[in-house]
Amino acid sequence: MAIQNERVMTVAEYLEWEERQEVKHEYIDGEIIDMSGGTGEHSIIIGNIQGLLWSLLSFPQYTVHTSEMRVKFSPTRYVYPDLSVVRGESIYDDGSRLNLLNPVFVVEVTSPSSAMRDRVDKLELYFAVPSIAAYLIVDQDRPRADLYTRSKEGWHLQIFNNAEDVIPLPMLDCQLPLAQVYRGIEFAVAEH
Repeated sequence: MAIQNERVMTVAEYLEWEERQEVKHEYIDGEIIDMSGGTGEHSIIIGNIQGLLWSLLSFPQYTVHTSEMRVKFSPTRYVYPDLSVVRGESIYDDGSRLNLLNPVFVVEVTSPSSAMRDRVDKLELYFAVPSIAAYLIVDQDRPRADLYTRSKEGWHLQIFNNAEDVIPLPMLDCQLPLAQVYRGIEFAVAEH
């Protein structure tokens, strides 16, 4: 996913402008960040996770949102996670059903151009949202998933990189087998 910082505009200008765009753009404190399309691997991994969540979570107790759902983190910060999950009823800013306010779980699948943003910038954003109990970062170029979970003591990181690993998601009462997250993905074998 190519990311470019190009424009500076107000929140009102961004929200009005974004409705007319064909490509999604995130908004962080006045900066517009272009979000271009991902790779086939990126799409497969997101589809795998979405399918797993749909099969494991019961509706209406949980709602799975795709990357089409914008999440509002503050009055000046809007992003499009690859996936987000709400427990209970989805709450939207100003009743528009365009800006989700209460995800409990968010997922980002990295690409070479987004990895630093997903691991640093978005990490800080997601940590600051009280409703988020877990943030999952999934690499598309190697079998690795980093799960950040919130506790009373702060945030904790667990790394999963073996095919037999299972990612525990107690906030959703389920778990994701890493082999199923990467179903259909073949990684290049490193030469020694």
